[in-house]
Amino acid sequence: MAQTIAALSTAPGGAIGIVRISGDQAEACLHALFTPAGGRDMQPRVLTYGALTVDGRVIDRPMAVFFPAPATYTGEPMAELHCHGSSAILEAALAGLFALGARQAGPGEFTRRAFLNGKMDLFAAEAVGDLVCARSAEAASLAVNQLGGHLSADFADMRQQLVAICAQFLAVIDYPDEEIEDLPVQEIARTLDEMQARLAGLRDSYARGRALREGLPCAIIGRPNAGKSTLLNALLGYDRAIVTEIAGTTRDTVEETLHLGALVLRLQDTAGLRETDDPVEKIGVTRAREAVRLAGESGVVLAVFDGSRPVTGEDRMVMRAVQGAKCAVAVLNKADLPRADGWEALHGTFAQVVPLSAKKREGLGALTDTLTALTGVRDLPADGGLITNLRQAETLSRTARHLDEAAARLREGYPPDAVVYDIEGAIESLGEITGQSVQADIVDHIFANFCVGK
Repeated sequence: MAQTIAALSTAPGGAIGIVRISGDQAEACLHALFTPAGGRDMQPRVLTYGALTVDGRVIDRPMAVFFPAPATYTGEPMAELHCHGSSAILEAALAGLFALGARQAGPGEFTRRAFLNGKMDLFAAEAVGDLVCARSAEAASLAVNQLGGHLSADFADMRQQLVAICAQFLAVIDYPDEEIEDLPVQEIARTLDEMQARLAGLRDSYARGRALREGLPCAIIGRPNAGKSTLLNALLGYDRAIVTEIAGTTRDTVEETLHLGALVLRLQDTAGLRETDDPVEKIGVTRAREAVRLAGESGVVLAVFDGSRPVTGEDRMVMRAVQGAKCAVAVLNKADLPRADGWEALHGTFAQVVPLSAKKREGLGALTDTLTALTGVRDLPADGGLITNLRQAETLSRTARHLDEAAARLREGYPPDAVVYDIEGAIESLGEITGQSVQADIVDHIFANFCVGK
């Protein structure tokens, strides 16, 4: 029998704090501390006003509710106390519950119990974590759609198709003397190909899903006084970074989060790239190069150039620094001033060149449009059809490889047991996505990343 657990399920400091309880003793624990006003009986699933008493003292007059099993979030009896948000009240309420035999819930333990009790699969449980941590309305919408089970139903359907194909092959292997209808090899191979393409498409959506879930690292680089810090301030809408005419003012990375609709950027304003003898500035330049490397691998690099001055050796240093970046955009700054010659060279290095004036905050809309288009977060699938974490992406890749191998062996005339081996591997991998065949240590790792109280 699982022990009854309790935890604060709202962020500290709010006007209301909710204490959540789950387990066989949830109702008894609630009634031991909470007394409905006017001596009324509590009705299931109805918020009731009353008194919260701990150690013989009434410490709050909250609302409370009890949810009978099995139609609850965890599948167990659950209860909630909706108290005033004082930390003293909430700590006393939890202490009272612990004295009655409940224990502190671990990270993600409510959702873990929901998974173990069959209230949701592992894919949906991970969507709960995404929903709690959503950085934008679009990320929240994606998580809600995943929680609704659309992709889970797709995975279950594909898994069932593979089980049926596998059973057909095994019947041929186990009953060679029976007059079993010949296997439709080409039809089965076509089904496997279509399934593989669907899984490959979902796997490839991971970059977009991760961008929505975590935001993209975005390094702002350029030579000193190109306008990097001014651009950061313009994008944020307030003066976050110090801006002066003195070269080398920015000596360390300045980090902020920027929301551009569905796109969330983790901006890093970096030290100007140049050769310097200043030991402190050298450290800043080294950190700038590291920021470019990391953003170039999985995010965006904004290379800022002063278009009002001729191209310098330091500008060429910036151009070389972004070579190899997956997504690099040239920002030709100071477009409010006459443009100097030589900047046509940017088009040979960058996929997009955006002229703007960071000081006058002109042209920022074009930069936003360019970034949302290049990062692929402009048009999101309405059905939540994006993969949002590495575990899911790697498992889908493994499933697709099994299917690809099975289809190839089928067409090449391999014996049925060889084909079954890869199909069974695909079935096992699909089960890992939804938790049907996932290992316990993976489950432990997933829920360890949840917040307490969820």
